[in-house]
Amino acid sequence: MVQLTRIYTRGGDKGKTSLGDGSRVNKGSLRVSTYGTVDEANGVIGLARLHTKENPEADAMLARIQNDLFDLGADLCTPIKEGEDPSMALRIKPEQVKRLEAEIDAMNAELQPLKSFILPGGSPAAAYLHLGRSVVRRAEREMSLLIEQEPVNPEALKYANRLSDHLFVIARYLNDKGTADVLWVPGANR
Repeated sequence: MVQLTRIYTRGGDKGKTSLGDGSRVNKGSLRVSTYGTVDEANGVIGLARLHTKENPEADAMLARIQNDLFDLGADLCTPIKEGEDPSMALRIKPEQVKRLEAEIDAMNAELQPLKSFILPGGSPAAAYLHLGRSVVRRAEREMSLLIEQEPVNPEALKYANRLSDHLFVIARYLNDKGTADVLWVPGANR
């Protein structure tokens, strides 16, 4: 368990931060930006959860995802070392990706079929989840660039990819199983 006794350390006052392995990097580095984007997505999901208390199953899924996003941030914060002992760093595991897939499949089975692209909106929870989905997509793009520069746990990218799909589906689920989705009407305002 993490115990924080001091919130500020002054360690970042010169634009550097510590990674999970203790190394110091610029706060603007791609790695820091990537796990910062994951943190941003977590904040958006927290806002969505203000509107999911009436659906305990969806709220529980989102609570698990928020915890997983801290795992993902820890994974991305700790560079992979050659010959790394897998038990030494917190890494996203295939089981976390599979859980998202199972939840997507279960919710999607209850949804109205898609007849158009969906605009972010409907219920407040759905609107926030669509925003969260777009933030997760940005994290995916950043991870893809980071992978070109240095090793990244491949399960981390898979998790982010599934999560954006999950947030799309759960947003639809919380929009009265798709009946309250706001549909895109191509060329409607020409």
